[in-house]
Order: sequence, then structure tokens, then C-alpha cells
Amino acid sequence: MGGNGPRQDYLGWDETFMLLTHLIAARSKDPNSQVGACIVDPHDIVLGLGYNGFPRGCSDEALPWAREGDFLTTKYAYVVHAEANALLNASAPVHGCRLYCNYYPCNECAKLIIQHRIAEVIYEEDKYPELDLYKVSKRLFELAGVAVRRYTCANRLRIEPR
Repeated sequence: MGGNGPRQDYLGWDETFMLLTHLIAARSKDPNSQVGACIVDPHDIVLGLGYNGFPRGCSDEALPWAREGDFLTTKYAYVVHAEANALLNASAPVHGCRLYCNYYPCNECAKLIIQHRIAEVIYEEDKYPELDLYKVSKRLFELAGVAVRRYTCANRLRIEPR
């Protein structure tokens, strides 16, 4: 049943890399949000993957996963974000690369992304645009000349977080 040319319904690069962010996010043990990030070089080679979780060597049972309470009793004091983990896990320098992520990066991740000289951020959802930390991210990316664009799902395959 083969035709005279390549199949036409293959995944594009954006869709492939965004699916990888969902796949690696499934490694997160966070009971509320699973976030993934994928760094890709200009030749579409994956250099780094990351998901949100506690630092290496810190037991998932020893630290809190709570979203509310005082700072020391919530996950926010301890979790390493997916974007930061992808940068830390990169197998080569990431200057000029693209970073794919499920959510618009926070201000802390934006600073790391800029310092690593990522050229473009592709995100799927801007979950909290009204919060100051995301307004700061947008300002930093603009000032640093980091291209940012929202990914629109081609709706072929979808990996849903649990």
C-alpha cells in the first residue's frame, strides 16, 4: 500500500518537542502539577530534558508537596523547576538553542534562560499572566532579546498529565 512519496501525517518538530515536555513531565512526583522542559539545538537535536522536582539526593518523602501554608511548609521553597533542570541536565552548551516548556517560565527561570543564552522559548500555556513574577519574565525576555512564542497544538497526539 506504499505510495510514491513520504507519508504526510508525520509529527513536526514543534509538536515532537512539546510532546517530549509532556513525556518528561510524567516523571514529576508533584501531586498537583507536572511540568516538563526540553532544550533543542539549531539542528533539532535534544540537549536537555527536565521536570519539576526536589533536588537530587533530597527524599520525596522528606519535603512538603503542599501548595498553601507558610513558605517553609510548601513545595515552593524546595522544588527545582523543569526549565532549570533542563539547563542543568544539558549535555552540551545551550547558547542559541530553543527551550520548550509546558508553562510560561517564572522570573527565576527566565533569568537562568537568559544567562544560558537560550535564543527562543516556546511555551504551551501562560497559566498566570496576571502575577508579577510572570510580568517580570516577559520584561526580562524582551530586554534580553529572547524570542518567545506560544505553541499551538496540532492536535495529533497528546500526552495528558495525570
